[in-house]
Amino acid sequence: MAAPRGISLCSILRGVAGLYRSSVGQARVRNWCSARLSSWDLPHEDHEMGTSCGQTHVVSVGAGDGVCIYLPGTNFNAATSTVAIDALASGCRVYAADLPGQPGLSSAARPGRQARGYAGWVTELIAWVRHRHRRERLVLAGHSRGAAVALSADPHDVQGLALLSPAGLTTVHPSMEMLRATVPWIVRRDQAGARRLLEYMSGPGHTPSDDLVEWMTLVSQACRTTGAPGPLSKEDLIRWKGHDVLVAVGENDVFFPVSTLREPSRSMLGQEPIVVPGAGHLLVDEESVLISQIVTSLL
Repeated sequence: MAAPRGISLCSILRGVAGLYRSSVGQARVRNWCSARLSSWDLPHEDHEMGTSCGQTHVVSVGAGDGVCIYLPGTNFNAATSTVAIDALASGCRVYAADLPGQPGLSSAARPGRQARGYAGWVTELIAWVRHRHRRERLVLAGHSRGAAVALSADPHDVQGLALLSPAGLTTVHPSMEMLRATVPWIVRRDQAGARRLLEYMSGPGHTPSDDLVEWMTLVSQACRTTGAPGPLSKEDLIRWKGHDVLVAVGENDVFFPVSTLREPSRSMLGQEPIVVPGAGHLLVDEESVLISQIVTSLL
């Protein structure tokens, strides 16, 4: 399905209103996430913390000498990130937060179009975790939009930063292939569209799970999705230069290919991106063990 002439993915998503289409849709999303977490076989705790962006749902799991705060990407949350969290929790204590303004168990309020609007929120989240772990090393890890939010934090508040298929460094450049994968998901709101989008986001040979297809179908039906945030300012990014930062991207990432990430990663962060062979944009699921090793190497 080709987009009409003159229409881009950005224009389709621009100016969207609130997160949920209806209170019924919001309830469906919350029920799905709660059921998913209830059926998770890894022992974990659920927390609610009040923030300047409203109530924030946080899942804590795992043990170890270090602590990782994990921030999921657009349309994802702790309940949809159990594969990644399972792997991370094998090496450290993990706190996974649902981003306010994204589908999940946190507030539906959107702090702004760009990741910089989360700066106060992520500062509060880090302080909340630090209060529980005053002496441990603390690493901030974010996937996609979550990475852009992580970049808005104060570098002095954490001991390391892991950026995974990160937004916040460069702009997404929609292609016709991207539109063909994305527009049917937005317009048709069915499982076929959700599966097609997830297959597009995945690396070759990786098949999206039925649970993830079900989730993305629900998101299309119940939510008004947002496009990827733009890059943070030069001033925001260069603050991290000289700090412990790692950037990892899938070899086949369709949203943030290494060809566009390499220059800002080098010039702004002083880091050469780690390219994960065969992985796509969903590398946190596709290569969860490797990603866990990358993150915990900062602890």
